[in-house]
Amino acid sequence: MKIKTLIKMANSIGDFFNAESDKELAANGVKKHILRSWHPRMRKELIAYYEQDGSELSDLVKVAVSGLESV
Repeated sequence: MKIKTLIKMANSIGDFFNAESDKELAANGVKKHILRSWHPRMRKELIAYYEQDGSELSDLVKVAVSGLESV
């Protein structure tokens, strides 16, 4: 899958969870959604993008993806 598509999808998920006032809870929601719904290959590509650049990811998604590294 193209990384631009994954970035757009991840940021859309982040936008949904951003309504949560507790940002730790919101980031955890993004992380859980990605773990539950995304194919491992998609997660791997997103993590690689985050580690190399990550500039197009929202701050909330960056926090969530940083938690995916240890999973």
